[in-house]
Amino acid sequence: MTPEHTTGARHTPTGHTPTGHTPTGHTPTGQAPTGPTPARHTGTTVSHNLLTDQPALYEARFPDPERLAGRWAEDSLRRYGAGPRVLDLGCGTGRDAAHLHRAGRAVTGADLSDAMLEYARAHHPGPRYVRADLRSFDLGEGTFDAVVCLDSALLYCRTNDELDGLLASCRRALAPGGLLVAEMRNGAYHLGRTDLLGTPVQHTFTWRGTVHRSTTTLWIDRAAQLLRRRRIWRADDGSPPVEQCSAWRLLFPQELRYVLARHGFEVLGLDDGPGPRTEPPWHEGAGRPGTADGDRLHVTARRTASTTN
Repeated sequence: MTPEHTTGARHTPTGHTPTGHTPTGHTPTGQAPTGPTPARHTGTTVSHNLLTDQPALYEARFPDPERLAGRWAEDSLRRYGAGPRVLDLGCGTGRDAAHLHRAGRAVTGADLSDAMLEYARAHHPGPRYVRADLRSFDLGEGTFDAVVCLDSALLYCRTNDELDGLLASCRRALAPGGLLVAEMRNGAYHLGRTDLLGTPVQHTFTWRGTVHRSTTTLWIDRAAQLLRRRRIWRADDGSPPVEQCSAWRLLFPQELRYVLARHGFEVLGLDDGPGPRTEPPWHEGAGRPGTADGDRLHVTARRTASTTN
């Protein structure tokens, strides 16, 4: 969830920003949105992911100067004794991959966006950056001690087949006993709650002297079990508005436990925070309560010797 969508509930983001991760280029192409349809604006340009195409704009819109997400990920890896070889899946601009690298880990950042990878190599050097599709990738068998998947990147697997492909790929990439650490939206939060849905939310920020304004609307596509987003971007430089549509799979805690077990992962921790996108935010020494009611979900799972398929 982007920070303009705040709830006031425990462990919800108020001003805490995405982590520099992108959905590895997985935009909702070919998906006809269902739900509210705002009036079309004459001259509007349709973009599948405006910020993925402009990584510098992404970091300006979603700054993380304290590297909160990277620090949380490193804390999770240390907490469960992960080895040094880490895959940052959906690494985006590379901020978190670079933080893990500075913490002494051998990091590979993977993303499907060429623009993001080019930016990461130039602005966040240290990790090895590779192009990969999170829905199905092969970076070698047993190559990593941990896979980190932040900022709901896992939820861009919108179908069961895509989710199976991601988890099978992660299992193949991990050494025996390796960890999967993921941070994402919590589908269970939307059971009986509508505070984030339907009402357009506006946000304004300035980048390189240009004022950018976004109007964002969220709604639930129940048949597909997706949270859909339509965002209209406007800038005061005379350029036409840009419309961006996205969607995330809504996974529930027990559903996530089940699918992880099917792919040979033992869940070590599953909770709603504190985390890098919660309020109050995570900090060093923060406990993990074991509840799963907030709008963010944090999971750590270990690769076991066999699957239950």
